[in-house]
Amino acid sequence: MSVIIRENKVEDNAILAKIIKTAFHDFEVSCTDGTVYSDPTTDDLYSLFQTEKSALFVAEEDGLILGCCGIFPTDNLPEDTTELAKFYLSKEARGKGTGKLLLEKCLEKAEELGYKNVYLESIPEFSKAVSIYEKQGFEYLEKPLGNSGHSGCNLWMIKNLD
Repeated sequence: MSVIIRENKVEDNAILAKIIKTAFHDFEVSCTDGTVYSDPTTDDLYSLFQTEKSALFVAEEDGLILGCCGIFPTDNLPEDTTELAKFYLSKEARGKGTGKLLLEKCLEKAEELGYKNVYLESIPEFSKAVSIYEKQGFEYLEKPLGNSGHSGCNLWMIKNLD
């Protein structure tokens, strides 16, 4: 596997939005309201991730973009906590370790930026991603933190980086 993990570029916007929205169809997610699918920032991730103390990484192999994963200082999260955001892979990239590479890069970046915790929101249909989170030491929460605007998510998890 010759996958490289790099920071996102403005020219990645269209393909990343397509990968994200296609994942909802691939996993037969019936309700997309209140999720990243209907979030207008999904179409311009480059601009969104220009926010201070955020980063979005892209997995690429032989010029083909495979997916993305980022960290973002979501409104109303504790100051020492970032949100793992926009973690999506193309169908061709799933099950090959690409997601693990992206997630580990985000955890490293979170530590580098001084965060102590990484929070995430998901849905049961993304069970493969949820199992990755569990293996990486994320623990379930009973209610959401912060204000992501993604009211359609009903799984919340956090990982302490210490």
